[in-house]
Amino acid sequence: MTFAHPWVLLLLVLPAVLLVVELLRVGYGQQPALLARLLGGRLTLPVDIGLNAPQRAARPWLRGVLTAATLLPCVIAALVLVALAGPQRLGPPRQERVLTNIEFVLDVSGSMSSPLGGGGESRYTVSMEAIKQFLERRKGDAFGLTIFGSETVRWVPLTRDLSAIQSAGPFLDPSTMPSPLNGTRVGFALRYSMETLRRAEETGEDGKAVSEDGANGGDRMIVLITDGFSSDLDGGLADKIGNELREAGIVVHGVQVGEDSTPAQLLEVVTPTGGQVFNAKDPAGMNTIFEAIDKITPTKVRGKQPETIDWLAPVLIALLAVTGLHGVCLWKLRWTPW
Repeated sequence: MTFAHPWVLLLLVLPAVLLVVELLRVGYGQQPALLARLLGGRLTLPVDIGLNAPQRAARPWLRGVLTAATLLPCVIAALVLVALAGPQRLGPPRQERVLTNIEFVLDVSGSMSSPLGGGGESRYTVSMEAIKQFLERRKGDAFGLTIFGSETVRWVPLTRDLSAIQSAGPFLDPSTMPSPLNGTRVGFALRYSMETLRRAEETGEDGKAVSEDGANGGDRMIVLITDGFSSDLDGGLADKIGNELREAGIVVHGVQVGEDSTPAQLLEVVTPTGGQVFNAKDPAGMNTIFEAIDKITPTKVRGKQPETIDWLAPVLIALLAVTGLHGVCLWKLRWTPW
């Protein structure tokens, strides 16, 4: 046990002195004549008058009970001082979530408005719904949203405010996108997102990958969702960009949306990072893919140093008990200690 204000414990000498004085007053120990005169005699109680010498001799415990009742105010004063000193103890071991920065890189080119599977929903709509469900499963992580076509736009910076991405759906419909977003440049979008994740740590954005106590934090991950071939991954660029992402400590998971086979270039850019490539051919498959990504990169927790917490309860319980007992004693066994 520790104390928030240990200097208060020095005042415990006062109730200790009063306790010794009261023991001397009632006759425990030998005191010089001068000290006896200073202390004075003890108060005569009704029990002293009501019992003759033989009766008092037959009840030797009575003196101890009366003396204990006399000393209760000293105990109360000591407990009050202990409470004022602020007793503390170490709290139970705790764990904290290690924050993961997750950037969704979403293709909003015109082909993403095509239906996925036989349900009639567009590839874009299915992708956004899967993202929303993934957000709910990973509450506590930081998420960003980057959209791309021929150009790239960072739509939502890294944040733990899930509504920022959940409400973005109606504004990003591929059928309403301007012409610069109608193409597909995966390589450019990945490099752009890699730099935004780097800057997030340098500038301290809301989703900075550090823990609450400032220690170096968790993973950085990109979830790439696209449905097309990208010319800016040809000529060995896919492998080069993949290695750049690996060196930056960023894992990329690629989701190929649609019935077409997965382009080899998508495998080349994802594999060096330690991620995986998935093919979503229908809405159910898309949800299964995001569940798999969640398992591949699970939420991480780590032990946290236990904190000191107040521990007043035992002292207050003892104080209430002793105070109550003193009140009972005042009813009939009253002694005046000072």
